[in-house]
Amino acid sequence: MLMGIRFQALPTPEQRLTLSQWIGCARVIWNAKCDEHRYYTTFARKYLPVGTYAPVDQKYSQFKDKELTPWLSQCPSQILRNSAVNWYKTYNNFIKGKCGKPRRKKKHDNISIHLTRELFEFQLCPDGVTRLFIGTKSNNIGFLVLKTHRKFKEPKSVRVKKKNGRYWVSFCYDDPIDESELKTKQEHLDVLQTRTTQELENMVEAIDRGTCCPAQTTDASYDFSPEQKKSLQREERKRKRLQKAMHRGEKGSNRRQKKKWRIARSYEKQANIREDFNHKTSKKLVKNASVLIFEDLKTKQMTKRPKAKVDEQTGRFLPNGAKRKAGLNKAILSVGWHQLEKFTEYKAHRASKVVFKVSAYQSSQECADCGHTHPDNRKRRELFVCLGCGHRENADVNAAKVLKKRAINLIQDSGTELSQRGVLRRDTGRGANEKTQTAEAVGAHGCESSKKKVAHATGSSLL
Repeated sequence: MLMGIRFQALPTPEQRLTLSQWIGCARVIWNAKCDEHRYYTTFARKYLPVGTYAPVDQKYSQFKDKELTPWLSQCPSQILRNSAVNWYKTYNNFIKGKCGKPRRKKKHDNISIHLTRELFEFQLCPDGVTRLFIGTKSNNIGFLVLKTHRKFKEPKSVRVKKKNGRYWVSFCYDDPIDESELKTKQEHLDVLQTRTTQELENMVEAIDRGTCCPAQTTDASYDFSPEQKKSLQREERKRKRLQKAMHRGEKGSNRRQKKKWRIARSYEKQANIREDFNHKTSKKLVKNASVLIFEDLKTKQMTKRPKAKVDEQTGRFLPNGAKRKAGLNKAILSVGWHQLEKFTEYKAHRASKVVFKVSAYQSSQECADCGHTHPDNRKRRELFVCLGCGHRENADVNAAKVLKKRAINLIQDSGTELSQRGVLRRDTGRGANEKTQTAEAVGAHGCESSKKKVAHATGSSLL
């Protein structure tokens, strides 16, 4: 099984200078290939017969010139070749519809180079530190110190990346786990459909994601530690202060550029804290359950900006709650819902476990005990009070129980199908997606619009 890993590199000032020069040379070759193809495409469109296309190759020697580009000769030719080959592969993938068209790379701080097997070598030095030798015998930077935090196998290629003034080495290697022996989600579903209700109750665990509590199961809560919350708040204050100082600075100055790097590092620290939390939480979730259930949330659509409202008479813009929606979007994205789901999914797959998703339709308004669904069941964010049976419970815990109940019902249903996105749904014919049936809102007190929504979902009439 292919695994990816990333180590932080600690280059010396001389190694930093050489790596920056090599990265710049690779960027020049990439941009030259983009400009060359653009030129040939324009020429062919104007002067060549119809059906004649511009040449697409991976040559790079035409860009090396002693007078115009003497610095390219100081860089190992393998690095220049790899840049041209990567452009060629990217363009072919673009023709096949697998990615976008290769574009020019700007000169910024987030750049990298691709090193093949003849340009690097991992060695365990006598002092017990693993170092990376980069370059050829005649043109190299020596041994690069790495912060290795786990064992790995020798890769076929590595990528050295410079981001926010720091250097990283990332690569993929073959894991001892044989992926052919692991079950697919459909195979897991076929096995689970033979289990009894009691067995599924012990095996299945549902996770409800929120902004106040990032992950809530039926019996446990997973939230950021007090130290992590304090660090996130500190970085938030720091970034606001730096942004104000940056706007006061002169454009193009070195101090303004330093402020940008500090702001980028602040964003990176928050992302690292969020990633660390999601890694630890996903590991605990996979350890405690065999079948994990997430609600089917479309985070991209949930965090869209509200549309502008225009007064037809005056032509002026009306209030549309954009500021409030921006705060909600920030709260959702700062938790990392999608990242937690992806981390849990790949870790469960490696552990021979499975992750499914179910519909999130009215999961926060449905009672886990009686199934009564109504918007007034959750007048407060943290408390769920059922108007049908009087059940009182934490809102997130109740939602997790509802998701677990829905998943077990869908697994036991012979008509349940598994979509490509891993969502459990009932097949009602012609590709329809039947939503989970909810109970009739008897004796509920709410507005007429909410009653109509419930009546439409349940297929009954409340009038």
